[in-house]
Amino acid sequence: MAGRGSWVACALATMATMATAQAPIDPAGLPGTRFLVGGGKAPAAVYERFLSLCGGTEARIVLIPTASSSADTEAGRDKTLATWREDHPGVHFELLHTRDRAVADDEAFCAPLRAATGVWLGGGAQELLAKAYLGTRVERELNALLARGGVVGGTSAGTAIQTRPMIQEGMDPPVIADGFDFVPGAIADQHFLVRERLPRLLLALAARPGHFGLGIDEGTAVEICGRDLRVHGRSKALLVLAAGAGREQRIVELQAGDRADLVTWQRAARDRAGEPWPPAALPTPEVEHGALVIVGGGRVPPAIVQRFVALAGGEHAKVVLVPGAMPREGRAPEPFARLLRGAGVTAIRELDCSHPREVTAEALAVLDDATAVWFGGGRQWRLCDAFDGTAAVAKFRAVLERGGVIGGSSAGATIQGGFLVRGNPLGNTDMWCEGYDRGFAFLPGCAIDQHFLARDRVGDLTALHRRLPQLTCLGIDEGTAAIVSGTTLEVVGASKVAVFAPNAAAPAWLEPGQRWSFADRQVR
Repeated sequence: MAGRGSWVACALATMATMATAQAPIDPAGLPGTRFLVGGGKAPAAVYERFLSLCGGTEARIVLIPTASSSADTEAGRDKTLATWREDHPGVHFELLHTRDRAVADDEAFCAPLRAATGVWLGGGAQELLAKAYLGTRVERELNALLARGGVVGGTSAGTAIQTRPMIQEGMDPPVIADGFDFVPGAIADQHFLVRERLPRLLLALAARPGHFGLGIDEGTAVEICGRDLRVHGRSKALLVLAAGAGREQRIVELQAGDRADLVTWQRAARDRAGEPWPPAALPTPEVEHGALVIVGGGRVPPAIVQRFVALAGGEHAKVVLVPGAMPREGRAPEPFARLLRGAGVTAIRELDCSHPREVTAEALAVLDDATAVWFGGGRQWRLCDAFDGTAAVAKFRAVLERGGVIGGSSAGATIQGGFLVRGNPLGNTDMWCEGYDRGFAFLPGCAIDQHFLARDRVGDLTALHRRLPQLTCLGIDEGTAAIVSGTTLEVVGASKVAVFAPNAAAPAWLEPGQRWSFADRQVR
């Protein structure tokens, strides 16, 4: 059996800074818009989409044809400019080209970029773009354009240059150089299906752990805005993860109209650079100090409120509410605060963070003397985003270590397990969303599902347990709590709790008032 401390450290790997070369993942996604075309002749609708993103007839677009040797001749440059103007009348186009890095650093040369709403990086050889512009004022101005909400698009070489690990040339092995890092955590490849480039992308991913692959076929575009990734055009784009962390290679094909969540893929790639997840050997679920109150959603009955308050210190309780599972826009006041006040608790504070930059020492100070923490309902992935790589989870755990209580309902219940279920930002049906499959591990070795009978989720958790039989899985119905102290679980409330013990053929169903021993794996 794995040591409890080592397993918790593994479970919290996504909540701490991981030893990869890439920068921390921003849960807000990326500023501006990237528009990556896989080369070849794209449908007119692809270019119309690019122009629309840039502002339509109000757009000011700078064309950078430097990847092509024809850009070195006046005739070649004139042809490029004339073609865009003829195909898209009424739109303002300018052309920018040099092979002299001193010129690329010149403020006057870069002036068109400061007025641009969009830039187009033409096809050819991506090495030529890197040689001319990487590390120069041109690159800085392109980043500034994105930061102010502009668009950087490109095709073929103009797509390859947009990721930091840039496949420069070759197949086996590919030559990997540095690109612009406009899509952190990714490696882009173009002409993908037409030229059968999956093998070389897999080699590139193996050479650069912590990245995912973005293979874009000819006539196809990938648009990335914020954390939304969507596909346009006549063929496909492929999202690729190399084998790692005990998981097999994964490939997802996207057609025109399909979407993906960029941050999910960034997180999944980062996690595959770490230890295997979940581990084959798991500890016995145990809360060594303090207690957990894990509520399956719905209305929280008075009996559960009273138990939580008693565990928190009664009228002397100091409770910190964490509402981050709900978006701030349109959020109603946390209903549990009213229940706490009705139970005589007056010391109620909030830790309202939706982004790691908000998790400051000053914000976390509310936990210093807290006797209890309550996580509200919503979507559990938002809690992962808010506290990723911060000191917050350790501060939550310190509340338990000094004998306090951590509770939560719905999303605030599932986040307490080590393995997180229903974490997909694009929907609440997935039981295993790679990148969002690690909870805070207050109850290690466990996966927790909520609204269990009310939403007919028995089949979901059964399937997860069959896939990962080493897990202890808890299914908690609405209006019901699993209260855990030590290795004992007690059921309080109106309905049932299902316990899927490791490798068990069927769950044990616990009624209100019954107890379960994680150590003995039986009802007490």
